[in-house]
Amino acid sequence: MFNCPQFLSLLERNVVANTTLHYRQMTLFAPTNEAFQRFNGELDDSLVLYHIANLATTLSNMDYAISTDLDGNPPLWVTTRRGAMHDDIYVNNAKVYVSRSYQAVNRNNKLQVLHVIDQVLLPLQPHGSSSISSPVYNPNAYHFLEHSDLFNIGQYRLRSFRQKVNQLKKSKVFDSDGRHTFFIPVDEGFKPTTRSDLIDEKVIDGHVIPHHVLFTHATPDAKEFETLAFGDNVKVIISFSTVMNGKDEITYVKSNTVAGDAKHARGVVLADIVRANIPVKNGVVHLIQRPLMVVDTTVIDFLKEKEDGPLCKFYEVIMDLGANNQFYNELTLAKDITLFAPSNEAWADFSVQNIIRNHQKLRDILNLHLVRERLPLDAIIHNNMNQIYQAPTASPRKYLYFNVLTRAQNQTLTVEGGGVNATVTLPNIAATNGFVHIIDRVLGVPYTTVFEKLKTDPMLNITYNLGKRQMFNQQLNDMEHRYTYFVPRDHAWLKFQIKHPSAFKSLFREDFGYFTKQILERHVIRAGRAYTVSDLKLLANETHPFVLPTSRDPLRLRVKESDKNYYVEWNGHWIHVFRPDVECTNGIIHVIDEPFVLESDIRATGAAHKVDLAYSYFVLFLSFCFVRIFEN
Repeated sequence: MFNCPQFLSLLERNVVANTTLHYRQMTLFAPTNEAFQRFNGELDDSLVLYHIANLATTLSNMDYAISTDLDGNPPLWVTTRRGAMHDDIYVNNAKVYVSRSYQAVNRNNKLQVLHVIDQVLLPLQPHGSSSISSPVYNPNAYHFLEHSDLFNIGQYRLRSFRQKVNQLKKSKVFDSDGRHTFFIPVDEGFKPTTRSDLIDEKVIDGHVIPHHVLFTHATPDAKEFETLAFGDNVKVIISFSTVMNGKDEITYVKSNTVAGDAKHARGVVLADIVRANIPVKNGVVHLIQRPLMVVDTTVIDFLKEKEDGPLCKFYEVIMDLGANNQFYNELTLAKDITLFAPSNEAWADFSVQNIIRNHQKLRDILNLHLVRERLPLDAIIHNNMNQIYQAPTASPRKYLYFNVLTRAQNQTLTVEGGGVNATVTLPNIAATNGFVHIIDRVLGVPYTTVFEKLKTDPMLNITYNLGKRQMFNQQLNDMEHRYTYFVPRDHAWLKFQIKHPSAFKSLFREDFGYFTKQILERHVIRAGRAYTVSDLKLLANETHPFVLPTSRDPLRLRVKESDKNYYVEWNGHWIHVFRPDVECTNGIIHVIDEPFVLESDIRATGAAHKVDLAYSYFVLFLSFCFVRIFEN
């Protein structure tokens, strides 16, 4: 039976299935042996009937639902995921191997179709003791909610949410015909008990996605769907998010209140799906760990809400500093904060493990993740529209810098702190005292060399491309030296281009590579150590310049601080340090607002441009002379 021997064994033991096989049309969904090995439910003989339909259905004529032979004829829900190369087809949560579908006729000349699938299909079944007396077969979502104690859903109880649905007279939401997705929070999610008081009719609506049956594997991560709570004033959307926790796959559902009111706060509420993909007559039910839309916890409460939650490692690191440490207390007591929280996977990095053992360094790193104001995603994007937005952190004189990447209709937010660029993987988790944005790296713990940072930082493209001349950049990968590199950002070079267009153009010419390299050498200090701006300020204050050796000329600098910004004086100009102390594994980058270019450099590049222009005129003149000679 096409590498499905375990399923064949179940099929042969079931009288109804055998009768169908010999005498009727049928569609058979056969799980592979590997699917049975992963399956940890009961292999009841009747389970096979949930894999059989009494009508032959090929891949091309599948409807959105297929009635099965199990008692009550519960449906299988079909999902087609469109792809660039081919479409994927799912039956409930099982993927159909489209290349392994077969057709045949039995001895009664009835067409039969076999589809091989990658999971065992699991129906909603009553407890063993209730299977005979249970009055409910093939329940819809409301009947399931009303009689949930009769069904085999593990240790979960749904009494609290059921009471709210009935109290608010919202049973029709779960009782309606059609195909929908329902999220039902378990009783454990109603702690503290005051949480129940925050659930109103709009919140109930926010737990239902109409007209879509969404099984977890069949639904793309992060794809957003409107809920019943998507109206004129309040607008709530829902999406799935799947992460790996060690070897385990955890699926979360997140409600995002994109437009709220006085009772319904804007932002994301994240809930663990504790039991997924329960098929019902009018769609699918997912049991979730807590109610959606309800914002009633502080930032620190969210971190510690679950022992295996999405930020449990971050919470452990915070508590390593001792109970009621300063950072913990600020997350608890502050009224308006935004926390950029590294995911569990981010803390597993080897370089991070080494640094967090140093508690003083750890305090600085934690403070780099905290902004003392509310910064939802749309505010960051708005502030970043006409300039690079920077937000002061709880670490003195250190900022976060944001960049918004737009591809098609999708926007991705990146944040940099302490030289580390991280992607915001899950934004806008709402708390009573602010927002949490989950990021994929720990800020302030460098993981790239100076060369790699130059290559990947979107603000430093021009300097990186200039450094390709005569392989200047290659040295910046060297781990045996420490580099301090004053790097003009792209905006600085564009200002230089406006003032000196010919000189700027010449910097990129292949035959001018030697001069370009000389200019860049003036920006780099290679020594046994790297210098932070604070180090330089101690060595070179406003009155006493300090001379640093570079590959080109001695670099005479003075450093001052004004209005929480640093400036370096070079060649009589005070130049703003836009991003100080971008840490790398082999040095430090200071991003500056003006390149170290001398007037003599400009004259040299201008002269080169004029020579090139003169040569062009000379060639043109010779060509003109030859034409006249031939004409005569």
